[in-house]
Amino acid sequence: MQREAAEIREEWLGRALSTLPADRPAAEAAISGLYRLIGLPPPRFHWVSSPVAALATVPPGVRLASSEAGDRISEWALPPRFSSLMRELCRELDAQVRWVHQPMDQMIRQVVRGSLSQSTTGSLLIPLRAAHDSRHRPGDAWYGTQCVSWVAHYDALRRVAGVVFTPEQTRRFELWAAAARSCGSWWPHDGVCVLSERPVAMHTEVWGDDGEVRLHRADGPAVRYTDGWEAYAWHGTRVPSWVITDPSVPRIAGEANVEVRRCAIEHIGWASYIDRAGLRLVAAAPDPGNPGSELRLFDMRGETRVLLAVNGSVERDGRRRQYGLTVPGSLDDPIAAAGWTYGLSAEQYSLLVRRT
Repeated sequence: MQREAAEIREEWLGRALSTLPADRPAAEAAISGLYRLIGLPPPRFHWVSSPVAALATVPPGVRLASSEAGDRISEWALPPRFSSLMRELCRELDAQVRWVHQPMDQMIRQVVRGSLSQSTTGSLLIPLRAAHDSRHRPGDAWYGTQCVSWVAHYDALRRVAGVVFTPEQTRRFELWAAAARSCGSWWPHDGVCVLSERPVAMHTEVWGDDGEVRLHRADGPAVRYTDGWEAYAWHGTRVPSWVITDPSVPRIAGEANVEVRRCAIEHIGWASYIDRAGLRLVAAAPDPGNPGSELRLFDMRGETRVLLAVNGSVERDGRRRQYGLTVPGSLDDPIAAAGWTYGLSAEQYSLLVRRT
């Protein structure tokens, strides 16, 4: 049964990451049904080519209140009503599962729901957040309502565990499922709903034990839409385009965001970056937590230093990754610096059998 659940997870993951054109009639029919469930007539539909276009677009003939600006989704009137509708349905479906199917539910929550939630966060949520640029409230709660993870969870319960939902529960569930499989994200207003087409390109990598994926592309945008809007990502972290196209030492030195700097250095390669930047070697020592590997401590100028180490575990390609960690500039001993990254003293770190 776990294998069947994993197959359903992959089925829904494929739908979530699809780059095929949206099935507009199916999406509009499903969302119309959801509007009826909250007591509203079907809206007029306005399709756009990307999430950034959706947030910047005011549909023709529509006057939106200031509270319905793209950076204030949490204040919109309809998303909370739809989210409440979803949560109510989940409570009802959970009641159908309780007791009899509880062990199966726990397995499916882990194999299907948890895995898909991580994959969605590491892939689809990145361009949605990027579309909000630097705005403070990008509406993650609303995007979570549209996430395929909860839909796939209950779909797997029906197909794998044989849970039977009532006809009315099935009718409501199928509206959400149809919307999830038919289009990209959508943004509901009273009388009009804005929908985004899917991307035309999406590059991901597998990184988790249960097939979780995240956005990654080392030689171009990880996501691209038909209007040319695109987003870059390095191993699941959204980055500016220069991190991928021109990760130079001067750009890295001028970057304030620590995570962006880390990604750019990883793209260059820590050893190459240290050489290009002319960092001074402070000290080197065998790594007691990773026999056969060496710890090297470099001065980065200023109040920090960088510890160059080798990963204790093997990557998917069979290699051990070399990586750097910033440590306080007051540390002169590589072993003490390695211990500091774990919250240990140099002596405690030296007693480790093997780190990972």
